[in-house]
Amino acid sequence: MYKPFYNLIKPPFSKGMTSSDLFMSEGMEEILSRLIYVVNNKMFATVSGECGTGKSTLLRKLKSSLDDKIYDLVYIADSKLTPRNFYNAVLNQFGVEGAFYRGDSKRLLHREIAAMTETRNRIICIIVDEAHLLDKEMLEEIRFLLNSKMDSESPVSLLLVGQLDLEFMLDKRTSLAISQRIDFRCRLCQMTLEETIAYIRHQMNYAGASKEIFLKPAAKEIFEFSGGIARIVNKICNKCLMYGAINKKKTIDAKIAGEIIEHES
Repeated sequence: MYKPFYNLIKPPFSKGMTSSDLFMSEGMEEILSRLIYVVNNKMFATVSGECGTGKSTLLRKLKSSLDDKIYDLVYIADSKLTPRNFYNAVLNQFGVEGAFYRGDSKRLLHREIAAMTETRNRIICIIVDEAHLLDKEMLEEIRFLLNSKMDSESPVSLLLVGQLDLEFMLDKRTSLAISQRIDFRCRLCQMTLEETIAYIRHQMNYAGASKEIFLKPAAKEIFEFSGGIARIVNKICNKCLMYGAINKKKTIDAKIAGEIIEHES
């Protein structure tokens, strides 16, 4: 409803942005470079961060950075993942029907990975999202997946992505066997004030804004409330724009942002 009032051509704070338009902070760019290195070298990495700090954005950027003529990226997000479901989910994404028994599925997967990497020269990256919810049995299966040729090399790259609980889980003594195999641990942090200002400006430019609508004092109010978490910034900014359009405010100042934060957040 606020697009006509602000002469916008797209909603600025929606999830529908293409990968090329996504905002990337300096920290996210650095982690993305690490993950591309991990994928190309068949390594094992973790990505952790609080809710709304941009883990999905990072994964979308990673996918768009990989040439699908060379890379096969498998994405799995299942809060109740079991070993059998894991193997069959990966097989299904390779276009192969899984098996009923875990052991059969495991052998099928190893066979398919060998065919893809050794015969067709594909580079495989398996991403397990919501990894902070994995149980000990599932972590052990992931460890076995990384073993190949008497543990001399890994056949695939593996990314475990989850909330900060993932770090604590892997630091437990019972998780040493897998934590010692991690090549890179990446943590996504909240945006700084400067990054939050740049993020809001970026989103508004993407939407077609011809002038600055969110004044810096308003962006500062939004940052202080959100702590630099993009998901919360999106929510507040959307409400500010709706309020501004209803009340014929061509710019969003600190007073408007403060009222939205106080009464509607």
